[in-house]
Amino acid sequence: MLLAAPAAADVTGAVRVVDGDTLKVGATTVRLHGIDAPEIKQTCTDPDGNVWTCGKRVRELAAARYHRQVANCTKIDTDRFGRMVAKCSVGGEDVGGWLVAQGLAFAFRKYSLDYDLIEKQAAVTGRGLHGPTVQSPDAFRASTRPVQAPQTSPNGCLLKGNVSAKGNKIFHSPGQADYDRTRINTGRGERWFCTAAEARAAGWRAAKR
Repeated sequence: MLLAAPAAADVTGAVRVVDGDTLKVGATTVRLHGIDAPEIKQTCTDPDGNVWTCGKRVRELAAARYHRQVANCTKIDTDRFGRMVAKCSVGGEDVGGWLVAQGLAFAFRKYSLDYDLIEKQAAVTGRGLHGPTVQSPDAFRASTRPVQAPQTSPNGCLLKGNVSAKGNKIFHSPGQADYDRTRINTGRGERWFCTAAEARAAGWRAAKR
């Protein structure tokens, strides 16, 4: 899978594969944009009912192709863990595109549709993970995430004023998609609001979903 028009790289370096969608490029940890691969501890079930460590296998196959190769990565974003989110190419080949085309990773549609058609083509032919029974990596992470006690406001207000990794001020209302998992950290300037008008007046915007 080739990049149509390579852009100036923000990071260039030798690759070490951390897992199916995360690379160490030189000294920089890069989360590949638009794809989602099984976690290292994740397992899959083949059509005969045999369970295998598909997360480790995906890492092995990615490493076999890209380990110590020179990658050029163009930054798209920064995730909540502080990692660079980027598109990377090795020898002109889009790493994320290759992984999805081989059925080793999925299009991460909640963030990008760049690899949507590529994944559908891999699914039609039953490539890689499209044959076995596999839980989506996103669902696997959610199922293994420690359950946190609900966070309560000291003043009884319910709107959560969150500051994203990019510094965007967004408030979440009860019932919205990310409300329960949003945690308020006053040390980062985050705060509770009683009304949407109060939040907007303070410079926050409403979450889109």
